[in-house]
Amino acid sequence: MELYYLITISERDRAETLSGIYAAAGTGMTLTKLGRGTATGEQLSDYGLDATQKAIVSTVADGEQTQQIFKAAKRKLFIDIPGNGVMMAIPLKSVAGGSTLGFLTDSTQTGGRPAMDFSHELIIAIMNEGYSDTVMDAARSAGAGGGTVLHAKGTGKDRAEKFFGVRLADEKDVLYIVSHADEKAAIMQAIATLAGPGTRAGAICFSLPISKVAGLREREEA
Repeated sequence: MELYYLITISERDRAETLSGIYAAAGTGMTLTKLGRGTATGEQLSDYGLDATQKAIVSTVADGEQTQQIFKAAKRKLFIDIPGNGVMMAIPLKSVAGGSTLGFLTDSTQTGGRPAMDFSHELIIAIMNEGYSDTVMDAARSAGAGGGTVLHAKGTGKDRAEKFFGVRLADEKDVLYIVSHADEKAAIMQAIATLAGPGTRAGAICFSLPISKVAGLREREEA
């Protein structure tokens, strides 16, 4: 069975509709987190996100449910038109236990693999609280568009001091950036160089492949 972790970033007043779309497809659990956008006016045309309050609505779905959710979101929320948010599907390799799989997707069928044609990636950067603009500026210097910021509480301060030589704050900002796959390495390198461990931001970052995405304007090729 193909399994995906679906993430949709949109205006907060659309969260209930998104949860309903997920539920109508038969998914077992929806998580809603609150964040804020970072895109400047210049980047809005590329990423469909602005500096307003955002909802990040996620669920686990199989391949058929994923297709159904994307179709419903395009029909009800026009998610495929830039300016209405971003929906992405991240492939999952496994789920622990048939009962868990049944709860998440209403199915216990196994087997099958997600599509592995990744044109985009989700960059996740974790930094000290209050430095999201610094990290976003670093990412923009390498061609990133907008991002979405969440607030979190971190652990592992002692381990960070051992490996990076700095103590990390308890409070964290988490930054999501959707990038084209061929731009990902440069963006992550810029974050590490300009705002990484050893700087006040203390950012660490990693990326996840995206199998399917809606809501991004196609870039113009030179």
